[in-house]
Amino acid sequence: MNLIFIYKQGYNLFKSKPVKLILFLYIYLIFNSFIALDFETSAMRNFGFLRYLIFFITCNYFFFISKKSEKIFSFWLIIILIVIFDVFLESISGRNTLGYGELYGKRIVSFFKTEPVVGFYIYSFFLSLLGFLFNKYKNYNDYKKILIVLFSILGFVSVLVTGERSNTIKCLIAVICFYFINDNFSYKKKILFFLLTILIFTFSIKHIEFLKMRYKHQVYNLFAEEKQNHKIASNLYVNLYLSAYKVFKNYPVFGVGNKNYRVEACNRGHTFEYGVTGKLKQKYNYLCVTHPHQVYFEFLAEHGLIGTIILLSIFFSLIFKNLKIIILSKNYIQIGCFIYLVLNFIPILPGGSFFSDFKSTLFWLNLSIMYSVSKDTNIFFLLKKNAKDK
Repeated sequence: MNLIFIYKQGYNLFKSKPVKLILFLYIYLIFNSFIALDFETSAMRNFGFLRYLIFFITCNYFFFISKKSEKIFSFWLIIILIVIFDVFLESISGRNTLGYGELYGKRIVSFFKTEPVVGFYIYSFFLSLLGFLFNKYKNYNDYKKILIVLFSILGFVSVLVTGERSNTIKCLIAVICFYFINDNFSYKKKILFFLLTILIFTFSIKHIEFLKMRYKHQVYNLFAEEKQNHKIASNLYVNLYLSAYKVFKNYPVFGVGNKNYRVEACNRGHTFEYGVTGKLKQKYNYLCVTHPHQVYFEFLAEHGLIGTIILLSIFFSLIFKNLKIIILSKNYIQIGCFIYLVLNFIPILPGGSFFSDFKSTLFWLNLSIMYSVSKDTNIFFLLKKNAKDK
């Protein structure tokens, strides 16, 4: 299945607004490569972005022609349950089923071996799978609904024990939002679920020593230092955000180029110049890391004000375009994907680089699924409907 085959079926993809928006995004990223500080570094990421456009189209086409698309979600559910089991095993024994687990101390790596990102991985599939279960069993009895709720709690706790604070907070917000939108429960049951989730979260960070250190002690020490020194500039993430803002101030229009924060921060961040007193002082005072770890600061530093407006306009248009349809149809797979996509843009909370392969793949997977699973939003059903209307 490829674009040439789809084109031969007579579908004019350029009549689809989402396809046109993603294509425009790709053209912008190509332009961004040519104005970047280091063309090669930026081009390696930007030119390869075409695969997400192809994936979006083929994903929509697959759900358009397939009568057994539910099997995909069943397969993902099995995989996520295996990963969740592996996370709990490592949190208890210190090693996962393959023997990984000592590189980051108490941080959970699971099957990712050298990267503590398994919490983000579970979270990225978790909401769409919850939606799948509610869509599939919405007419079943309360007993099976309770099993789905238990899966919700199990998934959330698995993300919590990984020690990934930002992803845990996003997952907490996401699960609460999902259940408040869910029509399968009364308001009383929704309130009870909310209180139970908060209770699990607070109990865990109070009684599990590793989580207590990750959440309570580190946050407490941050504000204790602020009270003592009247500033929080020694905090890593504050320094990262300030460093990204300095890059943005030096390149306010189009930024330094995608994936080029590291080029600016590490190559020029430690250069010196003579001040008015005749003493050497650091010229830029950047923090040398690969990326700013927060989506808005990353966009501003690497794409500038104009680029950030372009990016956010496209992403928000793609995400919110079908919100009314999704809410009215009560398609919980779409609702789960929508919540996940929106929380990618929550302010302040840190995260991985937005355009990195790992994060981008999971973002575009959720966006593609959100469009694909309904006849009211799938681009091929809409193209077919428009062709008939004419």
